[in-house]
Amino acid sequence: MNRIVARPLTRESFAAFGDVIDMGGGDHYPINGGKAERYHDLATAEAAGPNARVLISMVRGTPYELPLKLSMVERHPFGSQAFIPLSPRPFLVVVCHDGDEGPGEPHAFITAPGQGINYFRNLWHGVLTPLGEAQDFLIVDRGGDGSNLEEFHFSHAYEIHLPDESQQ
Repeated sequence: MNRIVARPLTRESFAAFGDVIDMGGGDHYPINGGKAERYHDLATAEAAGPNARVLISMVRGTPYELPLKLSMVERHPFGSQAFIPLSPRPFLVVVCHDGDEGPGEPHAFITAPGQGINYFRNLWHGVLTPLGEAQDFLIVDRGGDGSNLEEFHFSHAYEIHLPDESQQ
Protein backbone atom coordinates (compact mmCIF):
# COMPACT_ATOMS: atom_id res chain seq x y z
CA MET A 1 0.00 0.00 0.00
CA ASN A 2 1.41 3.41 -0.94
CA ARG A 3 1.76 5.77 2.02
CA ILE A 4 0.99 9.50 1.79
CA VAL A 5 1.37 11.99 4.63
CA ALA A 6 -1.04 14.92 4.65
CA ARG A 7 0.47 18.40 4.76
CA PRO A 8 -0.99 21.73 5.90
CA LEU A 9 -3.42 23.35 3.48
CA THR A 10 -2.21 26.70 2.11
CA ARG A 11 -3.38 28.79 -0.84
CA GLU A 12 -0.10 28.12 -2.63
CA SER A 13 -0.05 24.34 -2.08
CA PHE A 14 -3.70 23.96 -3.14
CA ALA A 15 -3.79 26.42 -6.07
CA ALA A 16 -3.58 23.69 -8.73
CA PHE A 17 -6.64 21.93 -7.27
CA GLY A 18 -9.01 24.70 -6.20
CA ASP A 19 -9.57 27.57 -3.79
CA VAL A 20 -8.90 27.81 -0.07
CA ILE A 21 -11.85 29.50 1.61
CA ASP A 22 -10.99 31.46 4.74
CA MET A 23 -10.82 35.02 5.99
CA GLY A 24 -7.11 35.22 5.28
CA GLY A 25 -7.59 35.87 1.59
CA GLY A 26 -9.46 37.98 -0.88
CA ASP A 27 -10.61 41.53 -0.62
CA HIS A 28 -12.36 42.57 2.54
CA TYR A 29 -14.23 45.69 3.50
CA PRO A 30 -16.79 46.88 6.05
CA ILE A 31 -20.53 46.54 5.36
CA ASN A 32 -23.73 47.08 7.34
CA GLY A 33 -22.66 50.44 8.69
CA GLY A 34 -19.28 49.09 9.79
CA LYS A 35 -20.81 46.34 11.95
CA ALA A 36 -19.60 43.53 9.67
CA GLU A 37 -16.51 42.82 7.57
CA ARG A 38 -17.14 41.16 4.20
CA TYR A 39 -14.43 38.84 2.84
CA HIS A 40 -15.29 39.01 -0.83
CA ASP A 41 -14.85 36.65 -3.79
CA LEU A 42 -13.05 33.80 -2.00
CA ALA A 43 -13.98 31.13 -4.57
CA THR A 44 -15.78 30.76 -7.88
CA ALA A 45 -18.74 28.38 -8.08
CA GLU A 46 -19.02 26.73 -11.52
CA ALA A 47 -22.24 25.23 -12.87
CA ALA A 48 -22.24 24.07 -16.51
CA GLY A 49 -24.41 21.71 -18.55
CA PRO A 50 -28.15 21.44 -19.16
CA ASN A 51 -30.40 23.32 -16.71
CA ALA A 52 -27.39 24.03 -14.47
CA ARG A 53 -27.78 25.95 -11.24
CA VAL A 54 -25.71 26.55 -8.12
CA LEU A 55 -26.97 24.69 -5.04
CA ILE A 56 -26.35 25.45 -1.37
CA SER A 57 -26.72 22.45 0.93
CA MET A 58 -25.61 21.26 4.36
CA VAL A 59 -24.16 17.88 5.34
CA ARG A 60 -23.06 16.20 8.55
CA GLY A 61 -19.94 14.13 7.91
CA THR A 62 -18.77 11.22 10.04
CA PRO A 63 -15.04 10.63 10.50
CA TYR A 64 -13.29 7.69 8.90
CA GLU A 65 -10.81 5.42 10.65
CA LEU A 66 -7.21 6.63 10.32
CA PRO A 67 -4.94 6.05 8.60
CA LEU A 68 -7.41 6.51 5.75
CA LYS A 69 -7.50 3.66 3.21
CA LEU A 70 -8.11 5.54 -0.05
CA SER A 71 -9.36 3.23 -2.78
CA MET A 72 -11.73 5.56 -4.66
CA VAL A 73 -11.85 9.18 -5.80
CA GLU A 74 -14.57 11.09 -7.61
CA ARG A 75 -15.00 14.16 -9.76
CA HIS A 76 -17.79 16.38 -11.00
CA PRO A 77 -17.48 17.24 -14.72
CA PHE A 78 -20.15 19.97 -14.73
CA GLY A 79 -19.37 21.94 -11.60
CA SER A 80 -17.09 22.97 -8.79
CA GLN A 81 -17.77 21.76 -5.24
CA ALA A 82 -17.10 23.74 -2.06
CA PHE A 83 -17.05 22.47 1.52
CA ILE A 84 -17.14 25.10 4.26
CA PRO A 85 -17.01 23.80 7.84
CA LEU A 86 -19.55 25.19 10.28
CA SER A 87 -17.25 24.55 13.24
CA PRO A 88 -13.59 25.43 13.76
CA ARG A 89 -12.37 21.84 13.31
CA PRO A 90 -9.88 20.70 10.66
CA PHE A 91 -10.68 18.06 8.04
CA LEU A 92 -8.70 15.96 5.57
CA VAL A 93 -8.63 16.91 1.87
CA VAL A 94 -7.39 14.46 -0.80
CA VAL A 95 -6.99 15.50 -4.46
CA CYS A 96 -5.41 14.10 -7.64
CA HIS A 97 -4.26 15.60 -10.91
CA ASP A 98 -5.75 14.00 -14.02
CA GLY A 99 -3.38 11.37 -15.43
CA ASP A 100 -3.18 9.47 -18.72
CA GLU A 101 -5.40 6.63 -17.46
CA GLY A 102 -7.39 8.35 -14.71
CA PRO A 103 -6.32 10.16 -11.57
CA GLY A 104 -2.64 10.46 -10.70
CA GLU A 105 -1.07 9.97 -7.28
CA PRO A 106 -3.09 11.57 -4.46
CA HIS A 107 -2.05 14.71 -2.58
CA ALA A 108 -3.36 15.05 0.97
CA PHE A 109 -3.89 18.22 3.01
CA ILE A 110 -5.10 19.07 6.50
CA THR A 111 -7.16 22.25 6.76
CA ALA A 112 -6.52 24.75 9.50
CA PRO A 113 -9.49 25.12 11.84
CA GLY A 114 -12.23 26.99 10.00
CA GLN A 115 -10.70 26.71 6.50
CA GLY A 116 -12.91 25.52 3.67
CA ILE A 117 -12.09 24.40 0.13
CA ASN A 118 -13.56 24.72 -3.34
CA TYR A 119 -12.62 21.92 -5.75
CA PHE A 120 -12.25 23.01 -9.36
CA ARG A 121 -14.71 21.53 -11.84
CA ASN A 122 -13.62 18.05 -13.05
CA LEU A 123 -10.97 17.60 -10.31
CA TRP A 124 -10.46 14.13 -8.83
CA HIS A 125 -10.91 14.24 -5.05
CA GLY A 126 -11.55 12.03 -2.06
CA VAL A 127 -14.77 12.00 -0.09
CA LEU A 128 -15.53 14.42 2.74
CA THR A 129 -13.33 13.34 5.66
CA PRO A 130 -13.88 15.04 9.04
CA LEU A 131 -11.30 14.29 11.71
CA GLY A 132 -12.03 12.98 15.20
CA GLU A 133 -15.79 13.60 15.41
CA ALA A 134 -18.83 14.33 13.27
CA GLN A 135 -18.75 17.74 11.62
CA ASP A 136 -21.27 19.91 9.77
CA PHE A 137 -20.48 21.61 6.45
CA LEU A 138 -22.07 24.04 4.05
CA ILE A 139 -21.78 22.74 0.48
CA VAL A 140 -21.92 24.86 -2.68
CA ASP A 141 -22.10 22.77 -5.84
CA ARG A 142 -23.96 22.19 -9.10
CA GLY A 143 -27.47 20.93 -9.69
CA GLY A 144 -29.11 20.29 -13.06
CA ASP A 145 -29.62 17.65 -15.70
CA GLY A 146 -26.99 15.08 -16.64
CA SER A 147 -24.67 12.97 -14.52
CA ASN A 148 -22.26 15.17 -12.57
CA LEU A 149 -20.45 12.34 -10.78
CA GLU A 150 -17.65 10.07 -11.97
CA GLU A 151 -15.91 7.59 -9.68
CA PHE A 152 -12.51 5.95 -10.12
CA HIS A 153 -11.40 2.89 -8.13
CA PHE A 154 -7.64 2.50 -7.78
CA SER A 155 -6.10 -0.91 -8.49
CA HIS A 156 -4.26 -0.54 -5.16
CA ALA A 157 -5.25 1.48 -2.11
CA TYR A 158 -3.31 4.42 -0.76
CA GLU A 159 -2.82 4.89 2.97
CA ILE A 160 -3.25 8.51 4.05
CA HIS A 161 -1.63 9.50 7.34
CA LEU A 162 -1.89 12.65 9.40
CA PRO A 163 1.48 14.39 9.98
CA ASP A 164 1.78 13.25 13.62
CA GLU A 165 1.04 9.63 12.59
CA SER A 166 4.04 9.64 10.24
CA GLN A 167 6.35 9.52 13.26
CA GLN A 168 4.95 6.13 14.32
